[in-house]
Amino acid sequence: MLSEKYLHISDQELLERFYIDKNNEWLGILLERYTFLLLGVCMKYLKNEEESKDAVQQIFLKAITELSKYKVDYLKSWLYMVAKNHCLMKLRDKHIVVSAEDQKGLTAQESDKQLLLEKEATLTHLEKALDELNEEQKTCVTLFYLQKRSYQEIAEQTGYSLLQVKSHIQNGKRNLKILVEKKMKQA
Repeated sequence: MLSEKYLHISDQELLERFYIDKNNEWLGILLERYTFLLLGVCMKYLKNEEESKDAVQQIFLKAITELSKYKVDYLKSWLYMVAKNHCLMKLRDKHIVVSAEDQKGLTAQESDKQLLLEKEATLTHLEKALDELNEEQKTCVTLFYLQKRSYQEIAEQTGYSLLQVKSHIQNGKRNLKILVEKKMKQA
C-alpha cells in the first residue's frame, strides 16, 4: 500500500504539499484515507454497493479537479459535503426525493460548524498523540485501527507474539485517550 510510508504525515500537511507542488500523489494518499468514509456516506444515501463504489470514484475525480482550483481548509468535512451532494443529485436524477426532514436527520450532526471544528481539533490531537506513543504501541494501533489488520496479521508483520500485539493495542488505546484528553485541556 503506497500510503503506508506516509502515515506519519497529517492530512493537513499532505494537503499543503499538494497546494505547493500540485502533485496528485499527495491527493491520492489523502483520498485513499477517506475511501471508507465516502463509501459509507454513499451507502447511506444510495443503498447500493456498486452504485456507491462508482460514486466514490466520481467523487475522487471531482476532488482532484476542484482541489486544484480552490483551497480547502477542512478536507474531511468538504469531502463529506461533496459526497452528500453527489448522492442527492444521483437520487434526484432517479426521481427519488429525500425530504428536507430526512436530509436534516442525516446531516444534522455534520452541518453544525462548531461540531465539525471540534471534531477536526480532536482528530488533530489524536494524530499528535499517536506520534507520542512508543514505537510498538504506535505500530500496533496504526495497523489495527487505521489499516484494519487482524491481530494475526500484525503479529506476522511485526514479529510480536499475539499476546504482545493485544497488549500493545490495549495500552496504546488507553495512552491515546489520556494524551488526547490532556491535549484538549491544554488547548
